[in-house]
Amino acid sequence: MLAPPFDRRAIPAGAALSEWRASDGWTIRRLDWPPVAGSGTRGSLIFAGGRGDFIEKYLESFAHWQGLGWQVTAFDWRGQGGSAGDIERGHLDSFDPLVADGAALIADWIDATPGPHALIAHSMGGHLAMRILAERRPALDAAVLVAPMLAINSAPLPELLAPWVATAAARIAGKRPAWREGPAGSPSAKFRQVYLTGSAERFDDEQWWKGEQPRFSLGPPTWGWLAAAYRSAAMLTPRALAGVSLPLLLIGTDKDRLVSPSAIRRAAGLVPGAELFMYPDAAHELLRESDPVRLDAFARIDAFLDRHAPAR
Repeated sequence: MLAPPFDRRAIPAGAALSEWRASDGWTIRRLDWPPVAGSGTRGSLIFAGGRGDFIEKYLESFAHWQGLGWQVTAFDWRGQGGSAGDIERGHLDSFDPLVADGAALIADWIDATPGPHALIAHSMGGHLAMRILAERRPALDAAVLVAPMLAINSAPLPELLAPWVATAAARIAGKRPAWREGPAGSPSAKFRQVYLTGSAERFDDEQWWKGEQPRFSLGPPTWGWLAAAYRSAAMLTPRALAGVSLPLLLIGTDKDRLVSPSAIRRAAGLVPGAELFMYPDAAHELLRESDPVRLDAFARIDAFLDRHAPAR
């Protein structure tokens, strides 16, 4: 008898939501999902999503890893999802508090969970994870960065000009949105789906969750957020990347319209021993893409972790 399809619109049985507190008292929403009782633990895996993401967007991905025996943990970054608090929507003055949150949460998680320990991070989460790997050296066994925002895809602006434009705009209109997003069904919403995922069903799941939880709708970034992102990306210097010493897999897509494919390729050449795979024709959210891409990405990630973070 076939198992019923996974319900992407419900927290699965056995997964528990809780709160983790940052050093300044900020409440970070997290999810912990242990493997099925009696099946043994493959290890512990923590997932960090991108800008505007929330735990529920990746429940299907968590189910894949949990089904392989991983104890899965995920969280919402400060200022988004269920960790929103009173921060201004879509705005950040600096990425440094997020780096500090992620590093401290990962350290606590490593101390409290069985190894091996693996980190998987997407988009902005991949950017923050790379900074954590370079600056904090967490005691992880392996890490996978999926479509990491190591630089913003600034097209049509030249890569060297874009940071100057964002910085100048932030001085004048730092807390104003850098662009507008239309309502569901509008041309801009359809365009957003195209550059995020080829799976209309998974895109619709995200909109459903936002309808159920309006606080999950972060909206476009401000000019100040963009300027902060460029400043943070500048910290990922060749010297910083060369100091990342754990096994690292970078997966991206050459058609990415949000993050820079060339920056991902550059980083893979600078991190010692890093592995790289680039899809020639896929959208940004590789783990929420149509099944041919999504399942291939999982197979590559699983094989990498089997090599570099084998079960103990």
